[in-house]
Amino acid sequence: MPDRPHTRATIAEDLAALGLRRGDTVLAHASLSSVGWVCGGAVAVVQALIDVLGSEGTLVVPAQTMNNSDPRHWTSPPVPEGWWPVIRRSMPAFDPRITPSWGIGAIGEMVRQWPGAVRSNHPHTSFAAVGAAAGELMAEHRLDSHLGEHSPLGALEHAGARVLLLGVGFNSCTAFHLAEYRVPAPRTEFGGAVLTASGDREWITYTDVATNSDDFTDLGEAFENTGAVTKAQVGQAVTRLFDLDKAVAHAVAWLPQHRKLP
Repeated sequence: MPDRPHTRATIAEDLAALGLRRGDTVLAHASLSSVGWVCGGAVAVVQALIDVLGSEGTLVVPAQTMNNSDPRHWTSPPVPEGWWPVIRRSMPAFDPRITPSWGIGAIGEMVRQWPGAVRSNHPHTSFAAVGAAAGELMAEHRLDSHLGEHSPLGALEHAGARVLLLGVGFNSCTAFHLAEYRVPAPRTEFGGAVLTASGDREWITYTDVATNSDDFTDLGEAFENTGAVTKAQVGQAVTRLFDLDKAVAHAVAWLPQHRKLP
């Protein structure tokens, strides 16, 4: 047990000591359990982040819904092939207003539901944002740019955003995926249920870059060794803070040397 309870105020103090600043735009990946016992849980952590960023800042999180996908790709767990047509016919369409995120944790899901949150309109890899630049950052998210130039990641890079890894490792660093769009990369077919302009449900297929985070831990270690990452504890969580554009530039150089590319 920690020697004091973690609260909105103490988490804000830790974030400020790490280097998060008023007015920052930050892409946050966070694990609530890693922070330890928090009075108020995810609500308190989000409040602390907003307190530090202030009214001029913007908090962005992944709000992904990769469960809205073609069941032939499902592995955790797989489903019988006989179910696939039923799933394709019946999967509820992605609706940025109500579709819950999947697999991104309590803090990210709390931001998605936060008053005034804006969410990008992508059936698989949406982001959600709260703050001054939320609408601008979430405005463009092309179907064939999951995590590429025409997604909130591209907008975050242009905005000079920073990345916060709160209790999670570099394997969760979405920013590295932007680099995969700038080096030779395989493409694959995706499927999902979407809302049409008339409000009807439709199952669509399309192609995009087949991203892969299997080597992101090694990539992140190499990036951290450049000295570009600030590291400290927030609550009980080992936390890293760095510039998104520097991480992407490092990944663009590192991937061709360490990954077999097409």
